Amino acid sequence: MAIVLGYNAKIYYQTDGVGGSAGWVELTNATDVTINLSKGEADVTTRANVGWRATVGTLKDLSVSWSMVWDDADPGFTAIKNAFLAEPGVIGLRVYVSAGGDGPEADFDIVNFTRNEQLAEALTVDVEAKITYSATPPVWNEAP
Repeated sequence: MAIVLGYNAKIYYQTDGVGGSAGWVELTNATDVTINLSKGEADVTTRANVGWRATVGTLKDLSVSWSMVWDDADPGFTAIKNAFLAEPGVIGLRVYVSAGGDGPEADFDIVNFTRNEQLAEALTVDVEAKITYSATPPVWNEAP
């Protein structure tokens, strides 16, 4: 089993979305990244289940959350802040285990941009991104 440390993982952004041509740029200011994956559920219980509830997964849900140092000189920080402030705020994200892939690629809307002002720490921001409507559907890229 190959162990991958969190600091080796990668987030890339593309300011004009997945289908755009702005070019993918690594977001190096990200810390403590979490990929949240879940599915909705549908109850398909019948009498044939002899007293057991039966469930099938339905639509997948994906959100990505992370923290960043508040740094107006960092183009990645500025891209995420601008995506939050824009209406609509679509930004393409790739969240990979390594530079080679294994993770989601989709157009996201930045739905949370919370500034933290701890007295003895650098200003930070907590970010949450959720998949948004796009002509380019989300994909899960596998590492080669």
